[in-house]
Amino acid sequence: MLTETVSKRTRLLAHLGLFYAAAIWGSTFFVVKAALADIDPVIMVAYRFLLAGLILLVYLLLTGKPILAGLGKGFWLAVILWALYVPQTIGLGITTASNSGFITGLFVAFVPVLLRIIFKRKPTFLEVMASVVSLIGLWILTGGMTKVNVGDMLTLLAAFAYALHLLFADKYMKTGIDPIVINCQQFLLIGLFSVITGLIFDLPFDVGSIGTVKVVIFLAIFPTLLAFVIQMISQKFISPLRVSLIFALEPVFAGIFAWTLGGEQFVLHGAIGGFFIFVALIISGLPMRKNQIASQMKN
Repeated sequence: MLTETVSKRTRLLAHLGLFYAAAIWGSTFFVVKAALADIDPVIMVAYRFLLAGLILLVYLLLTGKPILAGLGKGFWLAVILWALYVPQTIGLGITTASNSGFITGLFVAFVPVLLRIIFKRKPTFLEVMASVVSLIGLWILTGGMTKVNVGDMLTLLAAFAYALHLLFADKYMKTGIDPIVINCQQFLLIGLFSVITGLIFDLPFDVGSIGTVKVVIFLAIFPTLLAFVIQMISQKFISPLRVSLIFALEPVFAGIFAWTLGGEQFVLHGAIGGFFIFVALIISGLPMRKNQIASQMKN
C-alpha cells in the first residue's frame, strides 16, 4: 500500500532506480542475442542467475541475515522469473528483434488485467489510458509483429510471466520483506531450475569464448543483481502500473543505445514510439480524484 508519508526524495530515487533497470535491460538486448552463438540459452540463464545469487549469498552470510526467511515467496517468484527468462532467451534466438521487443512489451497490457483478476484491484481510467497509449508507442517503436513463429509464442509466455512477477514482487515488497534475501533466493533457485533442465535435456554446459564469459558476468551483475534489487526496493514506493510503464521504456533505451554506442542509423518511428511511451508515463502520473485515491488505498 502506497502512503502519503513517503518523501518526494524517496519517490524520486525509486523512479530513478526503475529507469536504471529499464535502461540496463534495454542495453543488453543485442549483447544477449550475439552471445547465444557461443552458449545454450538455458545454460546462459543458469550461469547468469547462479553467479548473481552467489554474490548475494556471500553478502547475507557476512551480515548474518536470515537466508531462508520467506522462502515460499522467493520460490514462487523464482518459478515466475524462470518462466520469463528461459522462454524469452530461447525465443530471442528464433524470432526477430522487433517481434521480441514488441511481444515482451505486451506485459504492459497484462498488468491491469491481472490486477483485476488476481488482485481484485480495478485500474483507474487514467491507468488504463496510459497502458493503451504505451502499447501504441510500443507498436510504433518496434514496428509491431511480422510473421509469427514458435519464438513469438515463447516470448508471449515471457511477457505474461513478466507482468505476473512485477505484481507479486509489488505485493511482497509492500509487506516489508527484505529485497536482498528474496532476490538471493530467487536467483539461486532460477539457476538451480536451469541446471536441472540442462541435465534433463542433455544441454551443453560449455561456453564458446572468453568474450561470452565476460558477457555472462556482466549480465549477472548489472541487469540481474543490481537491477532486480533496485526494482524490489523501488516497488515499495511506486504503484505496479506505473512501474510497468517505466519498464515499457526498455525498447526505447535499446534504440537509444543502438543509435549511439551501436552506431546504428537513427529511426524516426522509434523516436515517435518512445514519445508515446513517455506520454503514457505522464498520464499515469496525473493526479487522481480523492475517491479514486481512497479506492486504490483500500485495495
